[in-house]
Amino acid sequence: MGRKARFNKDHFVDAALKLLAEQGPAAVTMAAVAGESGAPIGSVYHRFVSRDVLLAELWLRIVGSFQRGFLETLKRDDGLNAALHTVRWVRKHPKEGRVLLLHRREDLASGEWPDDVKERAEGLTREINEEIRSFTLRLYGRSTRQHLLRVTFALIDVPYASVRRHLEAGNVPPKAIDDFVKDTYFTILGRES
Repeated sequence: MGRKARFNKDHFVDAALKLLAEQGPAAVTMAAVAGESGAPIGSVYHRFVSRDVLLAELWLRIVGSFQRGFLETLKRDDGLNAALHTVRWVRKHPKEGRVLLLHRREDLASGEWPDDVKERAEGLTREINEEIRSFTLRLYGRSTRQHLLRVTFALIDVPYASVRRHLEAGNVPPKAIDDFVKDTYFTILGRES
């Protein structure tokens, strides 16, 4: 019987998250991840063939975590709480929020992602686009380009902009942001949405 591995993928992804959130993308090297996790560098390479693959896994974990709650809320036709999801999620997950909202995927990985990782990323993008379109259709009875722009602005652009400045400053968004997002949501989509 083999011995149980002391370090798993999550250990290394957690270490990469800490480094990235606190010091930025350049700080995430395989050696730094090994040091942060207390593992030999060979253990990191055993689980991830490259830095790009490690950062891809981190990115997908964060996007999946954020997106699950957003989509669940939106599928219940609760547009207001879907808009508020970004602010609330960032408060609960400030490190992940810093990574997701301050860095583009391209900032993290310069190389090609393996096919299975690319497929997972494309699936997440497809899933959010389809649900935004479905919500827009349910809200307006059709999903014209103008309707999609309005819904995207209210559900994604405004919440993102409302927390970004606070994240850049290293702060958690204050509770007052919720009221601003609500007011903007109602102004753009109306109280009936």
